[in-house]
Amino acid sequence: MAIPRRFLPPTAMLAAFEAAARTGSFTQAAIELNLTQSAVSRQIRTLEERLGADLFVRERQTVILTAAGVKYARDIRHALKHIGDASMAIRASPRTASLDLAVVPGFAERWLIPRLPSFCSANPDLIINFSTRTTPIEFDAEPFDAAIHFGQPLWMGAESIPLMGESVFALASAGFAETHPFPSPEDLLTAPLLILRSRPDAWERWFLSNGVYYDSVTGPLFDQFETMASAAKAGLGVALLPAVLYQQEITRGELVPLFDKVTPSDNSYHLLWPQSRRDNPELILFRDWLAREAQFKPTVLIEPCPDPYPIRSRKRSGG
Repeated sequence: MAIPRRFLPPTAMLAAFEAAARTGSFTQAAIELNLTQSAVSRQIRTLEERLGADLFVRERQTVILTAAGVKYARDIRHALKHIGDASMAIRASPRTASLDLAVVPGFAERWLIPRLPSFCSANPDLIINFSTRTTPIEFDAEPFDAAIHFGQPLWMGAESIPLMGESVFALASAGFAETHPFPSPEDLLTAPLLILRSRPDAWERWFLSNGVYYDSVTGPLFDQFETMASAAKAGLGVALLPAVLYQQEITRGELVPLFDKVTPSDNSYHLLWPQSRRDNPELILFRDWLAREAQFKPTVLIEPCPDPYPIRSRKRSGG
């Protein structure tokens, strides 16, 4: 459905309003946009007249967003970002096809990108644009052709293929492992545990899978595997890290498994795409290549050993 033009203010007005709303100042917005303060003020006043609502309360030398202005600023900011991203993508590849991909950062850095040269060499006319995300993508709200996601592929209006399962090790630096012996998984209840924000229950699942019951698990939070792995290497504590992504650190001795047993994750990596993009030729090309590279099998990557530990119950002390 076409949107009536009266509901589409000129971009210059929207840019002036967004800058003023973000900075809280017509003067700062003018500096940012290389305009005069009076020009910004006129743009915003004209926008208010078109909308039939006040966006700012003007008091002497200050301006304050109204309730309508707060909501409009939030919505307009997203719209302007999408326009900017689309324009940037065209400028980056004006004569080639492109694929906009959202991907979890650890998987992208350690598994996907090292394998991409072969794909790019075979498909020189296709450019892949990356954005990292640690939370599920809303395809209706963000202009992505596809996403690589860890979890369950149960998204409304999306299709998917599985890529690979995952198993995790409890890893620490060699120095930490030497000075903090842990004879059994139960003993980790007294250790400083590093927690990934996007997997807040990972340690709980790990303890339960190893037959250890607990009251609670606490520790410092990290938003990405890389930062958490660096903290573990520095001796700050124990991290649960995927074997498929951190095998090199284990081989080099930078990170040491505290137990021989690996624990399979309940979830797996998937490639997802909106149903509206299912016939996109660039997506089909990338999807088929990715499926061949992943060679998914419906089992964990590393088979767990039989559980040698009896079920125990113990409170976790601070630390």
